[in-house]
Amino acid sequence: MLISLLMATIRQAAPILITAIGGMFSEVAGVVNIGLEGMMLMGAFSAAVVSYYTGNPYIGILGGMIAGGLMALIHAVLSIKYKGNQTVSGVAINLFASGFTVFMLRVLFNQSGNTPTVPKVGTIGNISIIVLLIYVVAFWSHYFLYKTKTGLRMRAVGEHPLAADTVGIDVAKVRYFSVVMSGVLAGLGGAYLSIGALSQFTKEMSAGRGFIALAALVFGKWTPKGVLAASLLFGFADAGQTLIQQYVDFIPPQFIQMIPYVLTLLALAGVVGKAVAPSASGKPYDSTH
Repeated sequence: MLISLLMATIRQAAPILITAIGGMFSEVAGVVNIGLEGMMLMGAFSAAVVSYYTGNPYIGILGGMIAGGLMALIHAVLSIKYKGNQTVSGVAINLFASGFTVFMLRVLFNQSGNTPTVPKVGTIGNISIIVLLIYVVAFWSHYFLYKTKTGLRMRAVGEHPLAADTVGIDVAKVRYFSVVMSGVLAGLGGAYLSIGALSQFTKEMSAGRGFIALAALVFGKWTPKGVLAASLLFGFADAGQTLIQQYVDFIPPQFIQMIPYVLTLLALAGVVGKAVAPSASGKPYDSTH
């Protein structure tokens, strides 16, 4: 049972982890990305659709990542070029993704709840190849953020964009890259849901994981190691509630299913006032001043 719980934790944490890593890239560079949920949902939908029509789930992964990246590009343009409210932009993306995916289900498949069965990504042992890819990217993110020139520029732009601009760093370019990268990774997380864990897209299948990823980002204090630990904690809670339902039948399943979300609230309550975001996070930068 312990091994089974451990493997389930690793699988359940994967989409939260990669989406939180994406959010970390965006926020470390100074752009708040509340739209991770919508980007993940669009990634899940697009991965399933591309996998269905091409018959190749690996092309589906690419389709999901591109869809997430395109949604992030919209957020980047609104937030960076037009200096719009980043929170409002993110919420708009979430609402758009929710409605658009349901609409396209009807247009493409004449269904409102889910797609037909689509080709699924293969596994190595009992672990989806997408899960392995996600953990590779997660571990690589630490090296990228702290050991590369691009990572250094991202952190500089997120802490003090004026100083970064003064030494010749293109603040807008760095932020565009960071935000789009966040969408690409959220799209990968969505692709896992539809063609890694399952073989179809279902309505609202992201089920709040994008918001839990935001919680993991804050709980992990905007660092790759912290985000990994937080994601595994939330993954453990999700895997645990599934296991509890198998052995406990005197508690309504709806209450057991609340466990990951209650843990999210408790975790956030515990770090409020202690976790400090990058100094310029959420603040548009005007290079003309």
